[in-house]
Amino acid sequence: MHVADAATDPRDSLTRETAMPHSIDLANHQLVALTRASLAALRGALVRDAGPAAATYLQEAGYAGGESLFASFAAWLRDQGEGPPEQLDVPTFERRASEYFRDAGWGTLAIGTLQEAVATLDSSDWGEADPASALDHPACHLTTGMFADFFGRIADHPLAVLEVECRSAGDARCRFLIGNADVMGHVYDEMGRGAAYGAAVAVVSE
Repeated sequence: MHVADAATDPRDSLTRETAMPHSIDLANHQLVALTRASLAALRGALVRDAGPAAATYLQEAGYAGGESLFASFAAWLRDQGEGPPEQLDVPTFERRASEYFRDAGWGTLAIGTLQEAVATLDSSDWGEADPASALDHPACHLTTGMFADFFGRIADHPLAVLEVECRSAGDARCRFLIGNADVMGHVYDEMGRGAAYGAAVAVVSE
């Protein structure tokens, strides 16, 4: 058994504590723990039985949970000594949002922009993705609905979300684009005509 040395610098303990993830009380935050395997199985069953409509069902479910997720984020921020989400400056919001989604079990998240036209959300370990599924298209549908509501509350106006890279489809990361409905509609149309998403965003940013 190891006994801590009484002469240990207390700053060492503080450093270890501040480096630890902040746990979230799931019950008090109106959240439940769900294994990634269960989520992948649910998506697989919906795709098998509902076909293309499965994406809509999952997006609706994700969107419906956005309000509770945002409330959980606000409560988590209070626990960290921060103000309401809408009062955070951009760097603080990006850092705190990334920490929250990691602590909630979804995975790491990097927030950025593309062509100064849309926001980007990137993750190399996102919880909804299932590399073993080897799909031919992005499939984090629950997440797209969830992000649309969650980030729409930050922006205080409706937003649309499109996943353009996905680990379920063999990509190294999941990448989500976020913007207003008109911009994202144009991006979607350009991609439907065969344009890569970077080129599609460049067109709408002109």
